[in-house]
Amino acid sequence: MKTCLCIDLKSFYASVECVERGLDPMTANLVVADPERSEKTVCLAVSPAMKALGVKNRCRVFEIPKGIEYLTAPPRMKKYIDYAAKIYGVYLKYISKDDIYVYSIDEAFIDVTEYLGYYRLSPKEMAEMLMDAVMKEVGVRAACGIGTNLYLAKIALDITAKHSEDFIGILDEESYRLTLWDHTPLTDFWRIGHGTEKKLNEHGLFTMRDIAQANENTLYRVFGIDAELLIDHAWGREPTEISDIKAYKPKTNCISSGQVLMRDYTKDECRLIIREMMDLICLELAEKDTVTSSVTLYIGYSNALNSAAAKGTVSFRNPTSSDKEIIPEVISLYDRITDGDKLMRRVNITCGNITADDGTRQISFFDPDPESDEKNKNLQKAIAAMKKKYGKNSMLKGMNLEAAGTTIERNKQIGGHKSGEGA
Repeated sequence: MKTCLCIDLKSFYASVECVERGLDPMTANLVVADPERSEKTVCLAVSPAMKALGVKNRCRVFEIPKGIEYLTAPPRMKKYIDYAAKIYGVYLKYISKDDIYVYSIDEAFIDVTEYLGYYRLSPKEMAEMLMDAVMKEVGVRAACGIGTNLYLAKIALDITAKHSEDFIGILDEESYRLTLWDHTPLTDFWRIGHGTEKKLNEHGLFTMRDIAQANENTLYRVFGIDAELLIDHAWGREPTEISDIKAYKPKTNCISSGQVLMRDYTKDECRLIIREMMDLICLELAEKDTVTSSVTLYIGYSNALNSAAAKGTVSFRNPTSSDKEIIPEVISLYDRITDGDKLMRRVNITCGNITADDGTRQISFFDPDPESDEKNKNLQKAIAAMKKKYGKNSMLKGMNLEAAGTTIERNKQIGGHKSGEGA
């Protein structure tokens, strides 16, 4: 029988900030949030001590009760990545990398089936050994779900471990059906979001027991191929293993970039944002020797307008990474699909059908000079190499210095939050 662990680092960002200050995350009141933003900014994390006082994770600063005294730590994403790497190093002292799948910066799945006999430990003792090692070497507390497959390990972590004094939850298929078949809400279960829950509720399904006992034809009609996953999970089954995940190769790839602007932008200002974002994506494509055959643009208008978003796609006859070819087409698309009288707040760009650049190209009289195209690609690669060596802001374009530009500030961020280091 398989034994899988799902280890989560408790309130990871807040715990790291507590460790850096010599504080115990379980007793110290600390919030990770950018003090330069307004009180409406979302807290990236709150310490376990704050959670014990009823403060919700990912709340907004103004929602924290006024009577609670706490420290505010600015986000330092580079620091959190460094800590995550150290913790992964702790796991590697006991487990092969082939049996570890890093699910997120603060969560990992580990297949310990073959290690229990070697270490002569029970599944719970194995979990305690890894959790204690992380605490001793890094200072961050962990919680752990133990299951007979990856899904049950995740559910044991998300639903069971949080109510356990030792932060460990254990499930097999039988105990899952015995203890969680009637658990609500359904959104507590992995991969069931509010949209899926709403559809299930509309068909009279409110628990995992309901899903397990539902007519399968109805589920497939409503959810398509996703019904198979719902049915398996309702019964506590999960055939996928870590080796399957590591061996998976997607048929198609894409690159996406998005940002929520700090204020409402005019159409002219947002056009600059499109240029900046597309310029960076083109550099990434060239650096990786890849090309794209389409770009999809999504523009969200100001929240005050309550207006539908603008969307559109432009395709290229020859897949390309050239900024000189892509940017004018994307700007033309932007001008066609957006309303010039509306203010804009959100931008998302997706390059689809990413493939390796094999150097082949169908030439026509309307294409740019092939030699010029090759020189431009070499220039893009050189710029990307310089940025990688000396920092993202080591080379900038004139547009980046305009008042509405965001690239310089975004280059100092990781995942939309301050890296804690200069760029």
